[in-house]
Amino acid sequence: MFHKIVLLLLFLVIGVVFYFSWLSDPSLSTETYLPRWLLNWSNQYYNLRTAVPFVAVGFLLEVYAEQSNINEVNNRKINFIQNLIIAAVIVCVAEGGQFLIQRRSPDLMDIFYGIVGSLIGALGYNLLKKIKNAKQT
Repeated sequence: MFHKIVLLLLFLVIGVVFYFSWLSDPSLSTETYLPRWLLNWSNQYYNLRTAVPFVAVGFLLEVYAEQSNINEVNNRKINFIQNLIIAAVIVCVAEGGQFLIQRRSPDLMDIFYGIVGSLIGALGYNLLKKIKNAKQT
């Protein structure tokens, strides 16, 4: 059951990434449900806002990979690299979709920030896992 919840959360975060990446207004001013402080922050730190959801993507990909390989001999380095590649593909699709949207244009820095965000999320998960294992011994 935990495996399915993680997968659902992962798809939800990816859906949010695609939704906000493919809005016609990059300033997000049409999104009236977002608090003003968040809109101001996201417009001030335009590329950094790409990294934030990818922290969750990287974290959830690591959780999912660990749960998928629970009964197998698991090579963490290979899983880590695969998860970074998956995150890179997601951010490239999100940015590539902007070619089709008026008033939007893809940005290579967004791809960089998305990959770095995913890397931070994956490293954060592995750090928390090491801390948990250290406390148990």
